[in-house]
Amino acid sequence: MEQILILCDDWWHPAEVIERGICGLGKNEYQFDVVKAAKDILTWDFIEQFQAIICCKGNNVTAANQQPWFEDGVHEIGPEDFFKYIESGHGFIAVHSACTFSEHSCKRQEEKFLNPCRKFQMLIGNHFIGHPARCDINVWVSDPLHPVAQGIDSFTVHDEHYQITDLAPDAKPFLYSTSESGGTQIAGYTRELGKGRMSVITLGHTVAVWEHPAFRKLIMNSLKWCLQKK
Repeated sequence: MEQILILCDDWWHPAEVIERGICGLGKNEYQFDVVKAAKDILTWDFIEQFQAIICCKGNNVTAANQQPWFEDGVHEIGPEDFFKYIESGHGFIAVHSACTFSEHSCKRQEEKFLNPCRKFQMLIGNHFIGHPARCDINVWVSDPLHPVAQGIDSFTVHDEHYQITDLAPDAKPFLYSTSESGGTQIAGYTRELGKGRMSVITLGHTVAVWEHPAFRKLIMNSLKWCLQKK
């Protein structure tokens, strides 16, 4: 059984959503270990136990602590370590709040936390702009041949419609979304870093989205693709 580490819990995204959302996901295939206080738990020896990481966490210590997750001289695992983790052959899936490292948040932490924030933006491969109020979002596959898109038909969810920019040059979009208030946005893409793979999905704010069959299949397809041996 593959061991999967889930990082979650920040000011706007409580861990309970993710913990409920993964119930029954990949039964008999994956074993999930949830970590909330990543700054004080993650070490290199710890993360190497896992074949893949699902990151559903913004730049807060926890939902109860708005201080930045990454702080030079304090955290033991930072963005550069996640780069190393992926490049050595592991999988990494960034979901929803992992995409919330915006220009505003990085500038706000400019003096003390600039480098880690920017490095995490580089890791995920986008810059977060914002989102309108929750709304109906129509989602469709743009690359039906992409392995992560297999078996995914167009679907609609009521969610936060994330707007992102400055996509990494090596990113391969496979999923798009549109809404009246948010326009058309990239909703999913993949990257290959060294021997490892990464999948990014911008949806996933509520339990209802995590329980949607199409979203669950996106997570499962992402895991399978990220864990494939080259």
